Amino acid sequence: MAQKAHSLSHTKWLCKYHIVFTPKYRRKIIYNQYRSSLGAIFRRLCSYKGVEIIEGHLMSDHIHLLVSIPPKLSVASFMGYLKSKSSLIIIDKYANLKYRYGNRKFWCKGYYVDTCGTKLKEEIHSADHYP
Repeated sequence: MAQKAHSLSHTKWLCKYHIVFTPKYRRKIIYNQYRSSLGAIFRRLCSYKGVEIIEGHLMSDHIHLLVSIPPKLSVASFMGYLKSKSSLIIIDKYANLKYRYGNRKFWCKGYYVDTCGTKLKEEIHSADHYP
């Protein structure tokens, strides 16, 4: 699950990020059929990159994702991939959005990201390893 450290050939990792991003012009568009489609699209795109969605909330005008991203993949490259591919898929699926988002960009530029730490950090600082 999310608390278990993942591993690559020479690396153990537990990298969790809280990411928030919005539709273009912060339109309140994420509801009903778009909401269920976006959830499925995000799950499929994340599985292609080996990213685990721990938790996600789709609000009417923004999205919160708590994801576990492997260290071989930067947050910026993952977000570029997620936003560009999901934008193309959602606009292809719903033709009426083509008129609102003519340039095929469904998402705003930029995003907010924050790391989610563990108790290990506190344990390291409280240990008496260093004089």
